Amino acid sequence: MDAKAKKILLNTYWSSGRWRAGGPLCTDEDFEYAKSKGVMFDPVTISHDECIRRLRELHEKSITKEKVVRAFLHSLSTRKVYLRSALSSYALTYDLSLHTYTAQAAEQPSYSTCSACNDRRLMANELYRDEDWNVLNFERVKWGGVRLNWLSYCLMDLELLAGQEEEFAVIAEDVTILRRMFEAVEDCGDKEAARQLEKRWKDVFPSNGYERDFVMEIWGYAGLLQSGDDYRKERGRGTDFNSMATWRGEDGYSREKAEFYFGAYL
Repeated sequence: MDAKAKKILLNTYWSSGRWRAGGPLCTDEDFEYAKSKGVMFDPVTISHDECIRRLRELHEKSITKEKVVRAFLHSLSTRKVYLRSALSSYALTYDLSLHTYTAQAAEQPSYSTCSACNDRRLMANELYRDEDWNVLNFERVKWGGVRLNWLSYCLMDLELLAGQEEEFAVIAEDVTILRRMFEAVEDCGDKEAARQLEKRWKDVFPSNGYERDFVMEIWGYAGLLQSGDDYRKERGRGTDFNSMATWRGEDGYSREKAEFYFGAYL
């Protein structure tokens, strides 16, 4: 990622350790530079149906499981957090079939009135008008992604990964970190929740608490960390967690999913 374009993106939304007061601020010149480097974008107007079509094309032509796994692992030692959420974006969409928003209405919509998206826990609208992908990419670059299960985020995330020409080298340190991450899950007490796992990961890989939170959310959406009881009382600070809201240490991690994604490295 171009260093100057990244700085422009971050400074547009973030100042003095917090969201910029008064809203985003970016000069036309800076915006055009960041846009030329594929880091910032004009407002995006796109339908749900077009999102689905483009996602299917990405999975068929550009995005593979191996690519998203290598990107995730490469991010662990390098702290290139923007490479991490492709794992959950892939998991949420790789087997999503071509469909239209109105093809079948969800019987009990929790995420979308589109049944196919709702079943995949995807927040999906029928039409996105002047969608701000810049703030979505800011969150991706700053913390590793926030609105991880938004259909539009998954599309942006995977399109940006597909455009990366970099070879994601996976080194021994990345594999050691991955194994220690799984060991930390196994070490959790039965009643420990996501916040306790986050603290166990503190010394496992270079990160801050927000970054670790979103790695957990990524693992949750990827099915690596699955709650055994969605009706448990949620734990954490308010609405900190989505996919991890009811996970407990007794749930451990999915060995089937660990093998599916990381079998070559474990």
